[in-house]
Amino acid sequence: MTVRKVKSVWNGTLKQGAGKMDITGYSGPFTFASRFENGKGTNPEELVGAAQAGCYSMFLSALISGEGLTPESIETEASVTLGELDGGPAITNIKLDCVVKCEGLAQDKFEELAAAAKAKCPISRLYAGGTATIELDAKLV
Repeated sequence: MTVRKVKSVWNGTLKQGAGKMDITGYSGPFTFASRFENGKGTNPEELVGAAQAGCYSMFLSALISGEGLTPESIETEASVTLGELDGGPAITNIKLDCVVKCEGLAQDKFEELAAAAKAKCPISRLYAGGTATIELDAKLV
């Protein structure tokens, strides 16, 4: 079993405080402004989106490879919506926009594999039954 660790430190109040996230290959600030406004730095929702997009792309690659094909590229962008649920903030939606280049992959097989990757990648499974819905707009080009 693989275990990955990240670290987050927050100092101060919600609005005036600041934090730092340390992830392999990234160390950077996050603040109220970077999360709820347009301030400099990252935020947890961006990291959730990065995890979802990366996991989905890798899982789709595995499924396509299982068909004996080699994808040239799989580009996935995640849009994460921070809304309100039950009187508090919640991730209410994750929309994946995916563009795949893969010679020899038929449209119907692509749609089947894209849907399977959305349902079965580990990050999607993490969110299943939670507060988020995961939408997918996959394009084969």
